[in-house]
Amino acid sequence: MRTRRLLVATVAALSLALAGCGSGARSGDDEPLEIAIVSKGFQHEFWQAVKQGADQEAARQQVNITFEGPATESEIEAQVTMLTNAVGRGPDALAVAALDSRAAAPVLQQAQGSGIPVVAFDSGVESDIPVTTAATDNRAAAAEAAKQLSTALGGVGKVGVVVHDQTSRSGIDRRDGFVEWMRANAPGIQLLDPQYGGGDQAKSADIAKAIVAANPDLRGIYGSNEGTAIGVTRGVGESGRQGVAIAGFDSGSGQTDAIRDGRQLGAVTQDPVRMGAEVVKAAVKAVNGEEQPKVINTGFYWYDRSNINDPRIQSSLYE
Repeated sequence: MRTRRLLVATVAALSLALAGCGSGARSGDDEPLEIAIVSKGFQHEFWQAVKQGADQEAARQQVNITFEGPATESEIEAQVTMLTNAVGRGPDALAVAALDSRAAAPVLQQAQGSGIPVVAFDSGVESDIPVTTAATDNRAAAAEAAKQLSTALGGVGKVGVVVHDQTSRSGIDRRDGFVEWMRANAPGIQLLDPQYGGGDQAKSADIAKAIVAANPDLRGIYGSNEGTAIGVTRGVGESGRQGVAIAGFDSGSGQTDAIRDGRQLGAVTQDPVRMGAEVVKAAVKAVNGEEQPKVINTGFYWYDRSNINDPRIQSSLYE
């Protein structure tokens, strides 16, 4: 009932202000459930695809959702403000793809104290508060990108690494999964130190151009998300250097175009539509007190020019 929701919102707001007092779990409301979803951003096609999946599942389950994210994936403070405001509204459940799990931790604690179950997606958080996390196995997916790039280079050569951030769980896992596979399996590959572009295309392009300029013998670069991979591809192109193989992550139209015309070797594609649907499913189950696995693996594929038109791959692209 609306009165009850307002009461919970008030309690949540008081909890935020007083740093601690909770209201208890919500149940028995005869209005549609309200699920607040806060993503890492809104500018990439990836997040639009996650929203599409969340919207579809919300319609199927007849629940209401809000979906928001900061303008760029480097705006940690803006995301924390969104999370704070979302908790203050007293939703039935909160879903978050944290840009910085440490920065988000106090707000998630407030949600827990207010009886609002938390679901993580895309990136996990270093906390037991989320009842589950719907995400790609980012470490395994990054290892697959490393394997494919190494194979393309014949297992030898200098490779640059451009990562979207070093604070989110996905950024850490996509960096470490790539680096660890190369070190364990490709002794002929010389990895350069990872650099961080915040998932921003322009910044990632500048980083790529600097890497190319400083390394005349560069043979490959890895970009860890949509904005990064597109930026790296642009930067290498603007540098005029030929013969640099680029392995990416995600599958927006900028990347699929680059793979089709040969500017990018290939990429790992996630399944963001499924991820969005799983987030809503998990949030509803959390409100109902249903037991869930700690991780919901939403899957990934490597794709390049040889298989981009495969129906299995096509179903996970969001171009």
